[in-house]
Amino acid sequence: MADDLATNVYFPTAIYSVEKPEFIANVMPVFDEAVNVAKKNTTLDELHPVYMTGNIFLHDSLIDFSAYIAATGRNILVSQGYDMDNKVTLFESMWGQEHYKTSGMDQHIHGNGVQLTGFYFLDCPENCSKITIYDPRAGKVQYNLPEADVNVISYASSVISFIPKNGMLVYLNPWLPHAFTRHGSDKPFKFVHFNLFVAPVPVKEPIII
Repeated sequence: MADDLATNVYFPTAIYSVEKPEFIANVMPVFDEAVNVAKKNTTLDELHPVYMTGNIFLHDSLIDFSAYIAATGRNILVSQGYDMDNKVTLFESMWGQEHYKTSGMDQHIHGNGVQLTGFYFLDCPENCSKITIYDPRAGKVQYNLPEADVNVISYASSVISFIPKNGMLVYLNPWLPHAFTRHGSDKPFKFVHFNLFVAPVPVKEPIII
């Protein structure tokens, strides 16, 4: 008979999501406006037809949306065990992406001091791209045995995929490799992508030297 082994899980990988459809009404007009600007200055790529906007997190209509994302991001970092005393989460970037049929996004991570990255999904038609998350542990990926069932999430899993939905807000650490599969709908796939970094709380009193 096999022993009942104590199981201790270390170095976990977390992906966070929450449904916030109430923000769509405010975000969508800003998104569409920014995409229309991008359309005037961008020629669609045949293999990856997508419009990328400029930064939108400072838009007046997105104050509540941006504040929620930043505050929730800070709470996530606190829950992960990071010392966030006298620190705030700020936007490194927030931009819109409108993907057309056959568009996708290759596996990548985010640097430049970013501590959290995420997505807010605005319009996810049937057969839209799936989010694909890859195991970040290079050693495990290199020496992994074949999985008994790739449809079952287990310690052996190397890739996790899930279907986005309208109003879903997703966070992950920026070192976690992620991608989007090819978009399969004739209708565009619309979402906001954002990156957060951490900075000290601004000093209110002048520093006297």
